[in-house]
Amino acid sequence: MQSLAQDQSKAPACPTDGKEKELRSGEECDKELNSEPEAMEAREEEAEFNWQERLEELGAIAAPHTAFKHVEVSLRSSFQPGMKLEVANKGAPDTYWVATVVATCGQLLLLRFSGYGDDRRADFWCDVMTAELHPVGWCVRNRKTLRPPQAIREKHADWTEFLVGDLTGSRTAPANLLEGPLRGKNTVDLMVQGSVLELRDAAEPFLYWPARVMRNVGGRLRLRLAGLSDEHRARDVWLFYLDVRLRPLGWAQENRLALEPPAELRPLKSAGDWERALEDARRDGQTSAVPPEVFKDHADPPAHAFEVGMKLEMVSLWERLRICPVSVTKVFDDNYFQVTADDLAADGEARSALCHAASPGIMPIQWCLKNGAGLERPRGYQGRDFDWADYLKRGGAEAAPDACFPDTWRTRTFAKDTWLEAVHPERPAEICVAQITQVRGRLLWLRLEGAHKQFCEIIADVESMDIFPVGWCEANAYPLNLPFKPAVGKHRKIAVVQPEKQLAPSQPAEPPPANHCQPPPNDAANGRYCCSKVFVNHRCFSGPYLNKGRIAELPQTVGPGKCTLVLKELLGMLINAAYKPGRVLKELQELEDPSWDCQEETLKAKYKGKTYRSSIKIVRLADLIPDFCRKVCVKLQCCPNLVGPALVPEKCPESCFVQTKTKYTYYYGKKRRLPKPHGGEDAAAGEQLKPKRKKRKSIFVQKKRRSSAADFTTAGSAQESEEDEEDGASRSGSEGAGSEPRDELTDASSAETVGGRARRAAASRKAEAAGGQEAPDARRRSTRQRLGKHRAPKDDDAQEEEEEPLVLDKNPLEWSVQEVVQFITSTDCASSASIFQEQDIDGQAMLLLTLPTVQECMDLKLGPAIKLCHHIERVKVAFYRQYAN
Repeated sequence: MQSLAQDQSKAPACPTDGKEKELRSGEECDKELNSEPEAMEAREEEAEFNWQERLEELGAIAAPHTAFKHVEVSLRSSFQPGMKLEVANKGAPDTYWVATVVATCGQLLLLRFSGYGDDRRADFWCDVMTAELHPVGWCVRNRKTLRPPQAIREKHADWTEFLVGDLTGSRTAPANLLEGPLRGKNTVDLMVQGSVLELRDAAEPFLYWPARVMRNVGGRLRLRLAGLSDEHRARDVWLFYLDVRLRPLGWAQENRLALEPPAELRPLKSAGDWERALEDARRDGQTSAVPPEVFKDHADPPAHAFEVGMKLEMVSLWERLRICPVSVTKVFDDNYFQVTADDLAADGEARSALCHAASPGIMPIQWCLKNGAGLERPRGYQGRDFDWADYLKRGGAEAAPDACFPDTWRTRTFAKDTWLEAVHPERPAEICVAQITQVRGRLLWLRLEGAHKQFCEIIADVESMDIFPVGWCEANAYPLNLPFKPAVGKHRKIAVVQPEKQLAPSQPAEPPPANHCQPPPNDAANGRYCCSKVFVNHRCFSGPYLNKGRIAELPQTVGPGKCTLVLKELLGMLINAAYKPGRVLKELQELEDPSWDCQEETLKAKYKGKTYRSSIKIVRLADLIPDFCRKVCVKLQCCPNLVGPALVPEKCPESCFVQTKTKYTYYYGKKRRLPKPHGGEDAAAGEQLKPKRKKRKSIFVQKKRRSSAADFTTAGSAQESEEDEEDGASRSGSEGAGSEPRDELTDASSAETVGGRARRAAASRKAEAAGGQEAPDARRRSTRQRLGKHRAPKDDDAQEEEEEPLVLDKNPLEWSVQEVVQFITSTDCASSASIFQEQDIDGQAMLLLTLPTVQECMDLKLGPAIKLCHHIERVKVAFYRQYAN
């Protein structure tokens, strides 16, 4: 009922504006005002309210978040798909090209250069805060070169003509979202304290006046009209930023509408004071006006078909829980009209409200009869039962046709006995716990917990912007009116005086605005159970379980919000980014610490058409998040800084960029090590018991070990220790490098892996026959050393089959994108070099490429993908040989 409640001109306001004419007597008002501080103090001293515990205690559920359309809109990014901007062309330094926003994820944008059409292979992600992005026209103003990427340069003969056609009629990204202090912010964050906009009068549709934003709570604005000060605090207006009453500064003048203060406020100041207040607001608006981008989601009122004299039903703005007959008494234009409550009494007083076709709470006649709701008889109506047909006939009136009421039957998936948060009807600064007791068409009957019992029930429209999903207040660090507890609770009070609670009775207890842009520490405004942003540091090592490519696609931050909700979302993202999500889910299930204050959340993983579910213990307190995130990283054997409350610079303090999957697995160690036989007889028995297939796998694992551990070791002890771990991984099929055998198989040295097996097996048999008494550690030398020792010098053909080892002039971890492209161009996979250029793959990224990643992200067939991985593996082997130690 938000829009109608704000539009009415004579709303009851005992606790808010101090008027004498109220629904209740002055004594009742004084009594309530005197008891309010005590009630608020009692609520503050109660145990902290927890929505989940409350719902579990009642066996109830929350209203679905998707039912609150205005909240869903407020969470959207300021950037919209289809927007155009200019992006640095990394293929050619100091050049730029026009790109289109394909998708958004927080402050990450998925972009596609103009000219690629529907080809999405060259799409790339970038961070608004760090990437070199500019509004369209920036290159012309700064004399920069616009040049298309090399891959499509030959596609059009005249690129200037192409750009003109591409940009004509398109929507460009606003300059203030790409540059300056508002860069990368969401729409809700653009309305900062002190910014100026225009507010439409509640009763006159053509009258506007500037207002300043005093507070922004998740898009719900506390506004103060220009010219008023703190002493007029009670006249502040609370509106959600999507309300049709709000317009950007200067809108009234552009549309030739009047700029005047509301009629009821004009006696407070002289005409000169109001004129100076208007000039001050305009001057402030030059530097701090609410950006026009805030109003991109505003829906103007639709055209109506109402005429003067038409009758309809409306939720009463003057009496609680009543629906009454009203008449259209004035039509202002195609968008706005005025309704007045029917009053047949001789001393009746006109009670009017300004409406539009989409106003909440207006319905056609007979709506109450069809939906089983009670309709209040007009005051002074003669007759026991109200009948619309008789009433229209006696008055000679006409019913408003059903076509005037769009979406009358919409319920937006709200259901009886679900819970939500709702604004107190008389104190708009307060938000209460609320239960839906009835759903009738598009109207909801709400019972407010914690409100004064005289106002414990209200009627709200499903389109109202004064209702919010469960957890909205906590997510925005705003106090929620707690349900009252029985009087026995007073015996549990603790005599602790907190200075911040010593507030004057006339001032509402409002905490200072929370700044979610800063990382921890978590201050008192956020609460113990709320956290600021948790970062995903894409450059950190992802470990053996997580897919580096999928990690790179995740948003850089999660939150702010309730700790359990933020961490549940984060863990769900990590599970979905795994090679084998079920394996990561199992690892996280074992994560616990006796010192943590946890609650269990159910997470699920999907893999090969199957769904796995498990209960994970997640910390509830913000202070435990750093320790929790670090232990999650250790459990997943990735860099301890991959996820956490701190943003890591380009070079991680852990130096994780030098690690590989097998090396990092060795660094963390295994859960168990299987001992190997150390005696001659035991060793021989072990050799006899080992199956032939196990032998083959052992050879393959030795090759992997040799690649990752630099085979210049002649002693067997270090090799033994590492081989123990590799064997353990191969047996478990899930630990370390063994958790992703298909991905690690991309060492793709096909000739050596497949064609060399027979030679290695023969060499092994020769070694056993010739040196039966050699020690176990000598028999465990690397395959290459053993083959070099037993190969006949005159076997030139076999030597020619072996590929020449690659010698690198520079550490591949330091290769730039251009150096990677040069290397690929020098191989027989030169046709794929452009993909490396377009995807911005440098040396570190190249060393992390696997066969599935190459096939999936580069759209290559199996043959070319294996060839490409073979050359990448040669670089890896050379890196281990030359730089690993």
